[in-house]
Amino acid sequence: MAPYKELLAWKECHQLVLDVYQATKSFPKHELYGLTSQVRRAAFSAAANIVEGSSRKGRREFRRFLDISVASLSEVEYAIEVAKALEYIDADAFAQLDGQQRRARFLTWKLHASLRDPE
Repeated sequence: MAPYKELLAWKECHQLVLDVYQATKSFPKHELYGLTSQVRRAAFSAAANIVEGSSRKGRREFRRFLDISVASLSEVEYAIEVAKALEYIDADAFAQLDGQQRRARFLTWKLHASLRDPE
């Protein structure tokens, strides 16, 4: 098994990808190349950067990829806010996606902190 699959941060980000894909199935067709694509790419990026970073040599390089992952999670946060405002998702779907995004971000930051160079 690949080492990244043992990381809680990756597991939460991976679940977020699956949840985002499921939620965006019902977005309007005219959003396929807009909000649908954007939020899917951001969620995928969060998980993929953990995968890529975990394969790099050294803590500093891995942390750089985790920075990108956290930024992508912020993008997901905003995209689902827009989706809620446009009524593409209801309050329950928003709460579920937002909670998943927050768990993924929290664990990604914890992983980032664990990779700090010893002082």
